[in-house]
Amino acid sequence: MNKVFWAFLLVINLGCKDTPKESSEVVDRRQQSPELKASMERGAGLYNNFCASCHLSSGEGIIGVFPPLDKSDWLKNKQRESIHAIKYGLRGPIKVNGENYDNLMPALGLSDREIADVMNYINNSWENNAGDPVTEEEVAAIEK
Repeated sequence: MNKVFWAFLLVINLGCKDTPKESSEVVDRRQQSPELKASMERGAGLYNNFCASCHLSSGEGIIGVFPPLDKSDWLKNKQRESIHAIKYGLRGPIKVNGENYDNLMPALGLSDREIADVMNYINNSWENNAGDPVTEEEVAAIEK
């Protein structure tokens, strides 16, 4: 419990600091459709409201507490599990980039479209460069 309390304080402290503007901007590394760009723009706002307090605006996370989303092998190799985690929450140990994480991620209460938008933002931000966009239908097909 003590570890969680200190991690919470650390997140609050880091979340209040000014970050460089480019850390929250979408990186456009390849030709993107207008639909994907619009999804990513919606996803950026959702990310900043729901995800950045733990995973930080840069997507780097906090080692051992909140996993990184930038350059994350778990995110890259486990897209369905990533969608499931946003949709239903995540409990239990996972390994990301060789580091163990065992913290609780609550379900965020987002719609299928919002989850697709957040995934598209995360998958195409910072140093991430995912393949096909996540669709609302793909999210809807993920069952508990």
